[in-house]
Amino acid sequence: MNKVFLIGRLTRDPELRYTGNNTAVASFSIAVNRNFTNQAGEREADFINIVVWRKQAENVKNYLTQGSQVAIDGRIQTRSYDDKDGQKRYVTEIVADNVEFLGSKGGANASAPQSSAASTSTEPTPYDFAAQSEQSKTDVDSNPFADFGSSIEISDDELPF
Repeated sequence: MNKVFLIGRLTRDPELRYTGNNTAVASFSIAVNRNFTNQAGEREADFINIVVWRKQAENVKNYLTQGSQVAIDGRIQTRSYDDKDGQKRYVTEIVADNVEFLGSKGGANASAPQSSAASTSTEPTPYDFAAQSEQSKTDVDSNPFADFGSSIEISDDELPF
């Protein structure tokens, strides 16, 4: 089984190209933090190359920029080519089956419409992301559950186990 799941931030803007038969392909890299710190107490990251195809490639180019946070699921692929000097070069990359848009580099755009744009549907969702960003900002001092009615009491005594 060859399956990869990653969450990270784009290290550069995606590059979109088209193959000879007009198939969209986008490439970008993400920084994925390691779960541990080095001897100096600093958290290191791995920089992973990602390739995505067809409509998702166009969505990635249209909606993501450097610093955007994404979740990737896909597979590892290794390929080789001969460089201009005739040397054989090997490339290991992730071919993404799905790209979920988690948020922008500032975190303010982590809204449902961006995730919708990342889905495998054939048409992107027509949202004004700048306006959506302003709407999604909330007052952290307000109670997000204030309009849900009366409170509910939950006790461990009521659980069946």
